[in-house]
Amino acid sequence: MNFDSAGGGEPESAEGATPLSRSPRIAARQLEARRRILEAARLVVAEQGFAAAQVAVVASLAEVATGTIYRHFPSKASLFSEMLRQVCHRELEVVRSVLDSADLPASTRIADAVRTFVDRALRGGGLSYAVIVEPMDPDIDRVRLDARAALAEAFARAISDGIDSGQLPAQAPRLRGAAIVGAFLEAVVAPLDERPVPADIRDSVSRETAAFCRSAVSGSTAVRETSG
Repeated sequence: MNFDSAGGGEPESAEGATPLSRSPRIAARQLEARRRILEAARLVVAEQGFAAAQVAVVASLAEVATGTIYRHFPSKASLFSEMLRQVCHRELEVVRSVLDSADLPASTRIADAVRTFVDRALRGGGLSYAVIVEPMDPDIDRVRLDARAALAEAFARAISDGIDSGQLPAQAPRLRGAAIVGAFLEAVVAPLDERPVPADIRDSVSRETAAFCRSAVSGSTAVRETSG
């Protein structure tokens, strides 16, 4: 999850924001300002984290007035929520693209998706730490929770497809999909405390986490019953 890469999905209108002008030239300037604001917000969070990030600093970096930000985003929370939504959407699309590699066995696709996510996260530095680990305002954290749910659903779908094709044993796809997401997100917490993460640690963590998750879906699913 290379969070420090620029980019994102299509802009979404923040609730309460000024609508785009009907003039194509003015609308283009508005969209460009919005893009710069979101990029600046991402850079500020990567450097300072969510708690310390200030709208005035974002405005300065984006080279816009503070009031311009509030014309696009009615609150600080809405600004950083949209920035986080774009970051999470990009990473979700990367995971989905790996999981959708139909020419590979289901367990391999799942392991590759985990390894890709972990490697990108450990390359992401301060932004990865902020997005995955740092406490957030409840409104912003809602975006993070939604992103985790979407990741879990992507893995659940891959597990379900593997069961249907006979590549994976019978199991509960939604439960194991959620468990996989919990496992790889927890796996990156300690390494991200020591930023930047050395290459050997990054490789080891991504490899071991992927192997763990592969075993979780492809091994024996028998549940032992213990007598009291």
